[in-house]
Order: sequence, then structure tokens, then C-alpha cells
Amino acid sequence: MSHTTIMLLAGFSLLILLRLTIKDAARATRLFLILWLLVAIGNLLVGVLYAGYGWVEEAGIGLVVFGVPAAVALLARRLAR
Repeated sequence: MSHTTIMLLAGFSLLILLRLTIKDAARATRLFLILWLLVAIGNLLVGVLYAGYGWVEEAGIGLVVFGVPAAVALLARRLAR
């Protein structure tokens, strides 16, 4: 399984965990977006500084790693109303 797939699964797992434990869906979504942005930035920095990927290459992957779970979180929040 690729690292990107693992990160996406981690993002969805965090989203599910927060939505199940926090009753207010808007608060859970905001907390998820903040936490997931920090994780995605950390992942990007590890890829660039330690794994040897270039900034541009890692930024594209970082956009997917953050963007897909974030879009799902926002869509789920919108549909939960």
C-alpha cells in the first residue's frame, strides 16, 4: 500500500473518529480541518526534508493528501444539515 493511500485512510479515520465523538458536526469539521492541515504540512515537510522529494512534487501529493479528506469532511457537513 502506498504512503499516499495510508495518509488518505488516516485522514478518513480521523474524520470518522471526530464526527463520532463530537456531537456538534460543525465543530468536529473545523477541528478536523485544523488537525488534518497540520498533519498534511508535517507529511509534506518529511517528504521534502527526509525522503528527498522536491517541493513541487511533494506539493502536488500534499494537495491530494489534504484536499480529498477535507472535501469529504465539508461535503459530509453540508449533507448533515
